[in-house]
Amino acid sequence: MKKFKNDWEEFVVVKNSKIHGKGIFAAANIPEEELVMVIKGELITGKECEKREEEDNNVYIFWNGRYYIDTVNTKKIKYINHDCEPNCYVDDRDKESLNLISLREIKKGEEITMDYGYEEIYDNCTCQTCTGS
Repeated sequence: MKKFKNDWEEFVVVKNSKIHGKGIFAAANIPEEELVMVIKGELITGKECEKREEEDNNVYIFWNGRYYIDTVNTKKIKYINHDCEPNCYVDDRDKESLNLISLREIKKGEEITMDYGYEEIYDNCTCQTCTGS
C-alpha cells in the first residue's frame, strides 16, 4: 500500500453542486497523487448490495474487489459526483476500505469528482465533459 504524506479529508466539505445535488469540494489546494480521504462504510454482501440498490435505490455503494462498502451513512464520500474527466480515482487500501486519491492538483473551491466506472453512467452522462458546458 502506498504511503501518503497527508490525509486531506479535513479539507473536504459538502456543498451544493452544479453537477448533481450536493457534492464534495476542496477547502484547500490538494496536491496531485495525495490521499484525499479514506472510503469507509458498512461492509455488505453482494446479495445485500443488490437488495439495497433495488429496494432502497441506494447508489452509495463501492466495491473493493472483495467486499461491498455501503457509504450511505457517511458525512462526505456519499456526495462524490461522477465526471468523465475526474480529478480523483479510487485505489485499494485494505479489505474494509478504499483510498480516494487526487489525479492532479485540485484547486480550493473545486468539486472533487471520480469516474463511477459503470456502463450505465455513460449512456446518460450530463457531466461538463459530455455536455460541453
